[in-house]
Amino acid sequence: MATSTTKALAGGEPPRPSPRGGGGDAPRRRGALLHRLDIKGAPYAFVAPFFIVFAAFSFYPLIYTSWISLHDVELATLDVMDWVAFDNYVDLWGDSRFWNALQNTITIGVISTVPQLMMALGMAHLLNYRMRASLFFRVASLVPYATSVAAAALVFTMIFERDFGMINWGLGSVGIDPVDWEADKWPAQIAISTIVIWRWTGYNALLYLAAMQAIPADRYEAASLDGASRWQQFLHVTVPGIRSTIVFTIVLSTIGATQLFGEPLIFGQGPNGVTGGADNQYQTLGLLLYEEGWKNYQMGRSATVAWAMFMLLVLVFVVQRVVKRLRSRTS
Repeated sequence: MATSTTKALAGGEPPRPSPRGGGGDAPRRRGALLHRLDIKGAPYAFVAPFFIVFAAFSFYPLIYTSWISLHDVELATLDVMDWVAFDNYVDLWGDSRFWNALQNTITIGVISTVPQLMMALGMAHLLNYRMRASLFFRVASLVPYATSVAAAALVFTMIFERDFGMINWGLGSVGIDPVDWEADKWPAQIAISTIVIWRWTGYNALLYLAAMQAIPADRYEAASLDGASRWQQFLHVTVPGIRSTIVFTIVLSTIGATQLFGEPLIFGQGPNGVTGGADNQYQTLGLLLYEEGWKNYQMGRSATVAWAMFMLLVLVFVVQRVVKRLRSRTS
């Protein structure tokens, strides 16, 4: 007579659970319950270390910087703090250098961001077509992004050099007088914006390209059947389809423009790099923060500038949300 295990292996009736140990259904139920708990708790287990690291490296610097901004602190004696409350903020509000740096940050940000994103959108639209060596062009568009800030700024500094630069040589060949790109305000800001545009256009173009490739092809087919031209398809199909990516790149560009530091620092070629030129003609908020903390040794004022930059970003995002809600209500 065959045993129950032999019958089960032969395809007969399954083995009956042993009465000892509470039966076979209870362990299976416990296993299923543990499996469900593992599935539900897995995301939290993976995300928890990120929040711990985020709190350690984000919240703590914010709190510590805000605390320093309420004191008079020198770089050489960080452990000695004199309570001044909001005096640093009052002094910053009345400091003409702060308003000059804020204006320069906004103008350089606009000059560099608007052409950069428009060029990236056009480049992505061209790369989205089937063309020969498309992979080569996509990889080549990332080369400026992979280049270090120091190398790019040094090269462009030589290109925009007053006496022997390539730009002035080209202007002189068509009868235009040389431009002092470093000494004059608007030429200096245009030159710095050119460095930013060169470094980030390809990166944003690949972001737009990835979003364009996610648009269903039937939308273009329907627009083509309706008689829409390539330009009309781009305006009414492509741009609305990547609107969220465009907003994302605008946010990234705004953050980058607010934190602009390396390009104007190296463009100054020496002591004028920290001050943004002899007349602060291209000093950004990032340079002002560095000047206050590491040149004037006033860490309290430097922390105040840092918090002003942070509040500026918060204000920009609040305005963006308000405008978005107003547009959604009107539409």
